[in-house]
Amino acid sequence: MEEFRSYLLSKRIVPEKNLVYYLSWITQFYAFCDKSPGDDVSAEEIDRFLKYLMRSREDWQVNQANEAIQLFIYYNRRKYRNETEGDIDSDAKWKVVVQDMVRVLRLKHRSLSTEKTYIGWLRSFYRFLNGQSPYELDSSHVKDFLSYLAVERHVSPSTQNQAFNAILFLFRHVLNNNIDDIKGAVRASKTRRLPSVLTKQEVFLIFDHLNTTGLLMAQLIYGCGLPLRECLELRIKDIDFERSCVTVRSGKGDKDRETVLPESLKDDLRQHLDQTRVLYEKDRRDNVPGVQLPGALERKYPNAGKEWGWQWVFPSKTLSVDPRTRQIRRYHIHPTYLQKEIKHAALAAGLTKRVTVHTLRHSFATHLLEKGYDIRTIQELLGHSTLRATMIYTHVAQKNKLGVQSPLD
Repeated sequence: MEEFRSYLLSKRIVPEKNLVYYLSWITQFYAFCDKSPGDDVSAEEIDRFLKYLMRSREDWQVNQANEAIQLFIYYNRRKYRNETEGDIDSDAKWKVVVQDMVRVLRLKHRSLSTEKTYIGWLRSFYRFLNGQSPYELDSSHVKDFLSYLAVERHVSPSTQNQAFNAILFLFRHVLNNNIDDIKGAVRASKTRRLPSVLTKQEVFLIFDHLNTTGLLMAQLIYGCGLPLRECLELRIKDIDFERSCVTVRSGKGDKDRETVLPESLKDDLRQHLDQTRVLYEKDRRDNVPGVQLPGALERKYPNAGKEWGWQWVFPSKTLSVDPRTRQIRRYHIHPTYLQKEIKHAALAAGLTKRVTVHTLRHSFATHLLEKGYDIRTIQELLGHSTLRATMIYTHVAQKNKLGVQSPLD
């Protein structure tokens, strides 16, 4: 028990003043089960103990007891696995699992970024398990990994959920195994963070320090409320000058939506597309393979990738190798291009706020809200599946400060 106490202190998981209560809950629990600390316990035994506490304890005490028990179980499992040598043949088994994971991800037409993220979490899971065979895993391993992310790596709830989605995909589609119960996992602490938002003057200050393609991309992201990925993946046919709208394909939640096309951008955008047309015609003369098409369209319409309407709005100046097919073709501009441009522009403008490409999208939503547009309309333009995600902008919009004036003023 003293080792566990030292572990909690070293990881700063529990405030030192609360340690005595956590250790007390664990002692009471094992006495209730008539077992010694460290013995295997079932979920039913934990439930019975918590129900017993509910008769005489407040909710916060029951929750504290549950957290103490889950932390102690996680600590014991983690300690045992660190002392256990990995399976000699496990490396070869994991290589097969990784290959199968990539194959299934591509069969299900997951994006390249999703593929990289999931494989990254798979490697983290493998290292956590100390080389244990993938075919011997069960829900307890997933529970302990999620607890490890929250306790030792202090990840955010969204990162923990992302890791769980990757491991869930592994179990369901590669290992053909079910994850029965992870409710005992230690959850990452939830904190509300307000988005960084620029004023209109600050937005145009950044624009003043951008030029050519970087400026047009930044203006389109701010003017349409696009995330960086959606801006990069725009096709020529997605721009409708007559209806003044931009169609976002497979946007947030893998859904299509429409957003507004700023009138002030039309001339610059037409000029940019004329320059893009020159690059497109050069590729046709050089017999460069067509651009990548989504899903199975490339098999269904093998020549569609060479059509003008399917070309990227922001193509890369150089050809690159498709990481999946190994085919040399033209891809869109790399995301780091605009990320670096925005960072340098913010520094040149003398802004002290944290400014990223996504800050422009936050500013789009906030400025619409301040102008009096309906929150539901903004939700649709942003592509949020729930209103809760959009409501965060009500906390940063000046319009929603209810006219409160400081007593000092």
